[in-house]
Amino acid sequence: MCGITGYVGCRQATPLLINALKKLEYRGYDSAGIAVLDAGEITVRKAKGMLKVLEQRLAGETLSGTVGIGHTRWATHGEPSDGNAHPHTNVSGTIAVVHNGIIENYARLKDWLAERGAAFRSQTDTEVIAHLINYYYKGDLLHAVLQALRRLEGSYALGVLCRDFPDRLVAVRKDSPLVVGKGQDETFIASDVPALLEHTREVYYPDDGEIAVLYRDRVDFFAGEGEKVSRATQRVEWDVGAAEKGGYAHFMLKEIHEQPKALADTLRPHIAGTDGHKDIFFEELCLDDFKTAGRIVIVACGTAWHAGIVAKYAFEHFARLPVEADVASEYRYRSPVSRPADLFIAVSQSGETADTLAAARLAKRSAAKVLAVTNVVGSTLAREADRVVYTRAGPEIAVASTKAFTTQLMCLYLLALKAGQLRGTVSADDYQAYIAELEAIPAKAETALKAKESLQKCAARHFNKAKVFFMGRQFDYAASLECALKLKEISYTHSEAFAAGELKHGPIALVDERTLAVTLATQRGLFDKIASNVAELKSRGAAALIITQDAGGYFAQCGDETVVIPDVRDAFSPLLSVIPAQLFAYYCAVQRGNDPDKPRNLAKSVTVE
Repeated sequence: MCGITGYVGCRQATPLLINALKKLEYRGYDSAGIAVLDAGEITVRKAKGMLKVLEQRLAGETLSGTVGIGHTRWATHGEPSDGNAHPHTNVSGTIAVVHNGIIENYARLKDWLAERGAAFRSQTDTEVIAHLINYYYKGDLLHAVLQALRRLEGSYALGVLCRDFPDRLVAVRKDSPLVVGKGQDETFIASDVPALLEHTREVYYPDDGEIAVLYRDRVDFFAGEGEKVSRATQRVEWDVGAAEKGGYAHFMLKEIHEQPKALADTLRPHIAGTDGHKDIFFEELCLDDFKTAGRIVIVACGTAWHAGIVAKYAFEHFARLPVEADVASEYRYRSPVSRPADLFIAVSQSGETADTLAAARLAKRSAAKVLAVTNVVGSTLAREADRVVYTRAGPEIAVASTKAFTTQLMCLYLLALKAGQLRGTVSADDYQAYIAELEAIPAKAETALKAKESLQKCAARHFNKAKVFFMGRQFDYAASLECALKLKEISYTHSEAFAAGELKHGPIALVDERTLAVTLATQRGLFDKIASNVAELKSRGAAALIITQDAGGYFAQCGDETVVIPDVRDAFSPLLSVIPAQLFAYYCAVQRGNDPDKPRNLAKSVTVE
């Protein structure tokens, strides 16, 4: 969602803020702005549209100052416009605020403040915060922020400037991501680490409700009641170059190609031993939880939920454990039945997904053990879960997730296999064979990428189809959900996925010559069934693209296009079959003239409902 940044130091703030906002563009936005404090005045510049519009407005002037805040806005309250863009100020312009999140009681606060003389110039919920801080401000900025926070309901990450305090900025978070960076004689805030990597690797991850006061040479932290707390920095190990395109046309294409390395990096810390006697290790986990679990509940959103669907099949296949894979937004609002023996797994790339966090907190209140699978060290989910397993995907900048999905799968497969070994449902010989198979996946992923030229040509032939159906059976069905989402997200083509056995229970009514049917066919025992489904689609005018590991040619004459992935066990096929689908979606988006990194109306991390 929205991106915020801030700087206190010795350098000119404007170019640093603009550059940081560029690193946050992947979060999605419709306007941008900055506020810089200099010579006793706060100067605000903002504009509807892309950052280049703001840069053009700044090109003709010198905006000096070494303290500032910046923002990329994703419209929630009020249409995209110059006036609704952040930062927002109080009436006199002495306090400026940037905000990521939603203030749920803003309407009541707005009426209350208007009765006390506040004049509002925007339709946003954020402007309420500036006026509220101003109402409580009596010369002590920290006290005013604390008082204002007690009135706010909702989620927020805030950056606050005050004209009377030109040496600092105040930041606070509640249910929205915020990272604080500590450099040499300079400090930073940002919504995500990539905005800071160019300047520092030493960061703080504030707890929920904590306030940070940033000075040039230090950062002071305060708890919700104003008491000072101690906090140590953590070192970010991500490579700076990982947040750059590295010669690729788009971040998405780069991240698709990074999957072999990301898969190897995720796998490596959890495998030890010699050939034929290897084992899966999770030093950070209490593995007895898998021995005693009566059921596993997986919650996630979007791509991470699709990883959870694959994991459902994997845990049931390897560990013979019943699994419920639930959309987090549904789980949190119904009345889920919790059992003492449940093991709860929350999956989120960012570790900041609002619905997933809420579902995990609900599970903890029910005394369930919560295991997080996330990519971001220090994220809220990682801190709040009982245990955490990190994917090692590195920074993922493109909005449409690719390497985060496959590394989540790798972690979940490892957990399922280990659970199977512990529960005695996987034999010793099979356990070794499965480990060897997973170790071969990164190299096979590299091979799968070699189909990109044929997929580019395939996309050129089919990018203008009115509708695309993805189907498969068993693990292929689970993977097809993610394949359909990728095409939908970035090409804006209507696409949907269904279990192939459901074809005649509704979907077939929509099939005609404007349809492309993409079939995942990697479950060997069901080849005949899936071939019949493809024939039914083709007989009604649909074009057929088949993704299969069948090098023997079973499907060679079945579809119009066939993409062969390396041979892989049926259960692990989603790790490879999704790669051609990612490439196909990418090339379809490019053919349509879309920017795959910044799909319309989407944000990388959904930190508000």
